[in-house]
Amino acid sequence: MRVIVTGGGTGGHIYPALAIAKGLIDKHNDTEVLYVGTREGMEARLVPESGLPFKGISGKGLPRSFSFDTLKTAGLNFKALWEAKQVFKEFRPDLVVGTGGYVSGPVVLTAALFGIPTLLHEQNALPGKTNKLLSRVVKAVMLSFPESVEHFPVKEKIKVVGLPVREEIGKINRKEAAAEFELDPEKRTILVTGGSRGALSINKAWLDVLQKLEDHPQIQIIWATGSATFQTILEEMKSRKINWRKENWKIREYIENMPQALACADLCICRAGATTLAELSAAGKASILIPYPYAAENHQEYNAKAFKDEGAAFMILDSELNGTILWQSIEKIVFDKIKLEKMGAKAKEIFSPGALDRIVTLCLQTAWR
Repeated sequence: MRVIVTGGGTGGHIYPALAIAKGLIDKHNDTEVLYVGTREGMEARLVPESGLPFKGISGKGLPRSFSFDTLKTAGLNFKALWEAKQVFKEFRPDLVVGTGGYVSGPVVLTAALFGIPTLLHEQNALPGKTNKLLSRVVKAVMLSFPESVEHFPVKEKIKVVGLPVREEIGKINRKEAAAEFELDPEKRTILVTGGSRGALSINKAWLDVLQKLEDHPQIQIIWATGSATFQTILEEMKSRKINWRKENWKIREYIENMPQALACADLCICRAGATTLAELSAAGKASILIPYPYAAENHQEYNAKAFKDEGAAFMILDSELNGTILWQSIEKIVFDKIKLEKMGAKAKEIFSPGALDRIVTLCLQTAWR
């Protein structure tokens, strides 16, 4: 079986596409996968690093306001349609799977026009515009959140499958994970992260919380500041006379072993990207979610609200975030073992396990065989 997967622009589209590609290959050795993305997008770097074959085409997201750049971008996207057609002629796929992002548009649309079986996977509670438009021409739309169903015009095509996560998430022993960070597995641990580059608003609020936590040595922390703010944060802690080199505080620029960090955490403070939430669910962790306010169509707020409504998380809007509000939320959770356990259990219920198996099965059912 020959499969094209496509998705790009952000890790939220790329990582699920990679998971689906590798899931198909692992389940069926005779599967040949080609990843199609833009030449300039993150996928052009991440996909080859993963070991999958990659083909770059044109494509760019449309500007929010009309200008000369709008016409230029439209021209690039029309060029992408022709380039996608050439890829199909050369690769001759039995199936095309799109996970969103602007590159997914021309690739999935061209496949549908050629009569090639096509599937979409939508990661967020509020679907992106590209996937909503493409849903009319594909064979089926695979959703992560049940809340997404109402946003699609053709309900009979909808399949709620969940969101695939890294296999090791939720399966790592807490004691072994804590040992990697030189932490005590018996103590409550807070994990704080704003992504690889970091989230300045979260980091600023967390600096205020750190001063509160100096009075609570029984609470451990793992804090990934992100590459963009690491040096600034170190200087700010120095100016505030915060002794950050404590045994129970692990402050890093970036956390390579995030599955282990999740395994020894009790409470997570983070953004509300779909992949992050799927990992919180797989690991069964309580969380305080601060949605990224500039995400497309504000989809992170919808994601966070889905967790909040189920009792799995507290939500603080970025515009309302400060150290005082963040500390008040932390106090309500981290010192209450029963609440922590209840919220973690609720998180585990949101995405049922086996998402990748369900997706692979649907791919096999849809493809030309």
